[in-house]
Amino acid sequence: MGTALPKHPDHLRPVEADAVHEPGPAAGPDPDAVEQWTDLYFLKTKAVVEKFGDARVVYAVFMRRPVISAPRLAIDWLNAMAAKRGTEFQIDLRYSEGRWVGAGEPLMYISGSLFHLSDLETILLQKLGPACVAAFNAFTMCSDLPRVAFLAMDARHCAGLEMAEIMAYAASVGSNRARRKVSAVGFIGNATHATAHYFGQEQAMGTMPHALIGYAGSTLRAAEMFHETFPDQPMTVLVDYFGREVTDGLTVARRFAHLASQGKLAVRIDTPGSRFIEGLDPSASYAVLDRNVPDAIRGYRNETELRHLVGAGVSAAAVWHLREALNREGFQKVKIVASSGFDPAKCKVMAEANAPIDIVGTGSFLPQRWTETYATADIIEYNGVKRVKIGREFLFRK
Repeated sequence: MGTALPKHPDHLRPVEADAVHEPGPAAGPDPDAVEQWTDLYFLKTKAVVEKFGDARVVYAVFMRRPVISAPRLAIDWLNAMAAKRGTEFQIDLRYSEGRWVGAGEPLMYISGSLFHLSDLETILLQKLGPACVAAFNAFTMCSDLPRVAFLAMDARHCAGLEMAEIMAYAASVGSNRARRKVSAVGFIGNATHATAHYFGQEQAMGTMPHALIGYAGSTLRAAEMFHETFPDQPMTVLVDYFGREVTDGLTVARRFAHLASQGKLAVRIDTPGSRFIEGLDPSASYAVLDRNVPDAIRGYRNETELRHLVGAGVSAAAVWHLREALNREGFQKVKIVASSGFDPAKCKVMAEANAPIDIVGTGSFLPQRWTETYATADIIEYNGVKRVKIGREFLFRK
């Protein structure tokens, strides 16, 4: 298993930048634009209530699958809307941030004016459901690999800035739960400055993308350029661009032996699933696991699990193969950063194979089935009288 890392690993030290912690996109939309972004039937309900008289109502908000409670952005927005409208909403949060919530269990109850609440439901649920599912995924991943540090690299996969903020927040919630429950290292940072504060950082983390390798013309030259540009920073070098993960990894380690000996050099593998890492094929993949973790390949495996263990791309065998090569030349302190599809299922297999990963870079805590992210809100009381549609009586407050 990878070595536990400090909160801010040197080889992912951020580029200097001014830290700005202004309210992010998840604080939107602007209160005056709510009408443009909410479901029309809620707007019509609001008009009817305005015509025939307001009522004090209680909403029950729940999810249809188990999740980790990640309500902060939704609640902050709701309170901001109440202040803007000169009203007040009472929020009875039944599961505080980071707690496990069962399917169908009311996560919170919201009380207040139906006139002021009716048109807020659409946006409130958008901010709540996806965050809770992503937090659940992040918690699962960090718990399965407790000694591995995680770097959130989800921003490029998000549908806009608001989702990017919600997902970063969610990863931090799931990570914090894993720290409490299993003393996991968890998510130590992320790839963008705007949301670094959710991970206790002022700035983002990261070094080089594949584009820099292509620009430089060789992996070694890209590393040299990076080091000349940021001479005081440790370095993580991508080594899969030319399909020579082992050769280029060792070449960089020899060239920067001073960084390697200080633990300030890491190699990152992001090998695509269309090919095996340099030096491996199916039989060699089985052999490397048999040398290091023979029990990992002796149980029943489905096709996906086998791919994560001995298949093409960044498999457990690939990580062990690279670790063996580095260790043979005395580069035990060179860290391995692994990326490419590290979702909960892949993290579980990597844990079973005791893969020697130091850091996982991933955005795959994002919900895979979007239908699972749908939060639901039902009114369960009107002016103190319990009333809900048939089949949802389980939502009544107990």
